[in-house]
Amino acid sequence: MTIASAAGRAVPAPVCARVAGWSALLLFLAPAGLASAADEGSRLGHELSAGSAAPFLLLLLAIAVLPLAAHGWWHSNRNKALVSLGLGVPVGLWMLALDGGRVLHAVEEYVSFIVLLGALYVIAGGIGLSGGTTGSPRGNTLLLALGAVGASLVGTTGASMVLIQPLLQANAWRRRRAHQVVFFILLVSNIGGALTPLGDPPLFLGFLRGVPFFWTLRLAGPWAVACVVLLAVFWLLDRWLLAREDAEARDEGSRRAAAGAPLTVAGAPGFLLLAGVVLAAFLSGLGHWPYGVREGIMVALALASLKLAPAEARAANRFTWYPIVEVAVLFAGIFLTMIPALAVLGARAGEFGLSRPWQFFWGTGLLSMFLDNAPTYLTFLTLARGLGLGDEVVGVPHLVLSAISVGAVFMGANTYIGNGPNFMVRAIAEAGGVRMPSFAGYLLWTSALLAPLYLLLTVLFYA
Repeated sequence: MTIASAAGRAVPAPVCARVAGWSALLLFLAPAGLASAADEGSRLGHELSAGSAAPFLLLLLAIAVLPLAAHGWWHSNRNKALVSLGLGVPVGLWMLALDGGRVLHAVEEYVSFIVLLGALYVIAGGIGLSGGTTGSPRGNTLLLALGAVGASLVGTTGASMVLIQPLLQANAWRRRRAHQVVFFILLVSNIGGALTPLGDPPLFLGFLRGVPFFWTLRLAGPWAVACVVLLAVFWLLDRWLLAREDAEARDEGSRRAAAGAPLTVAGAPGFLLLAGVVLAAFLSGLGHWPYGVREGIMVALALASLKLAPAEARAANRFTWYPIVEVAVLFAGIFLTMIPALAVLGARAGEFGLSRPWQFFWGTGLLSMFLDNAPTYLTFLTLARGLGLGDEVVGVPHLVLSAISVGAVFMGANTYIGNGPNFMVRAIAEAGGVRMPSFAGYLLWTSALLAPLYLLLTVLFYA
């Protein structure tokens, strides 16, 4: 999950709104490091007034409004830092006086969160793929299927960075390509990441809160249904649109298919480095490593990537530092300002009227569309823990956590701001000459494609 344009330009409202979503949910979600289940119902949450959430809400408002009202000024990450830390540091000092443990946990979780995202972003940015498919419906479908599996191994951001350029290059001869990028966002940048904590930021936050590493394999049912349905629809749509291409384009496609396009990899050692990140995250969960060991290993792997990865691979991926710096700056303020808001939410969970899995699925999902899915996930997990529905995993029933997880990961695909990679992929595609749908147009696309799928998942798994 990164907030950025592929070319290092400032990403306007959609990207930043996504971060606002992260913060919004994180505000309500109470990350693992921020408080335990007991803390969420503790005295502090009852003593704090609703006004204690004002700095957090002001930060969200700034993230949503300033890209439009002061675009040039907001482009600078330095100015983002002034706003984010200007609101976050005073709250952090205030909370430090009231409950220093919460602040320490928030800082630790923030560091773990940014280190993981940064390591995946840096390493994936040094792996370049080209060839392997010639733009046929079969080849495109196989590439999307590969991305849907790979996203759970290297993260949705990593898989998106590695695979979007091969998709665009293979289909450069086709005039109708927007649908390919839309399905890429759905399958590779979102739904594909549901099977491991490394796949999508919400799931990693759950892992930090105590969800077992392999628990996410319980999401294999919804993941498989969604992937099979969307891949089948894509194959049919891609075939239909290919048939509507003019004769010149179809001839070019036939020529490329006859010539073939062997797969070439630049920066292959990066796959070993990605495996190292996965292994470090997994083993740290099993062995309860001292804090900092996992993070140190991930930083070392990222530094190795910077040393080993070929410059041409990063150039092909349009790698810049702007996205990850933006995420780090904004989330520093988010993690601090959300501390009192999370305490209040945890203490008043019973006032929200949620109890059934389908309510958590749709509630988490609908907010994930506009607030970004990671904060949404934590928000509803905090609510569920405060309701005392059962303690099968991290204080909630398995089915409720499944509903929250699937709602956050899947419905984050519905808008450009629902999940970090969405807007990044859109920017890369537009830089490659693809005419992408507008914000509203994309929402229409996804509503038509995904609403029936969500209803099916509700009936099959969460009714």
